Amino acid sequence: MPLAGCGGMFEPEDLDVLQRVFDRLCAERRLAQKDREQREVLAQDVICLFQVGVTDEDELWRALTKRSRMA
Repeated sequence: MPLAGCGGMFEPEDLDVLQRVFDRLCAERRLAQKDREQREVLAQDVICLFQVGVTDEDELWRALTKRSRMA
């Protein structure tokens, strides 16, 4: 799944934040490697939110945690 509308370049520190948030959310949502489609959607959500300015790790996680509760 391409990241349509969510392109850009990231610094290594940004990638570290994105990876930690993604991993934490996958663990909380119990998304296994086999849940590829759900993991790709989650990755896109993490990246897009980061790119609109939510760059603090805890803030990013909280925003995505709230989003899953509302869905």
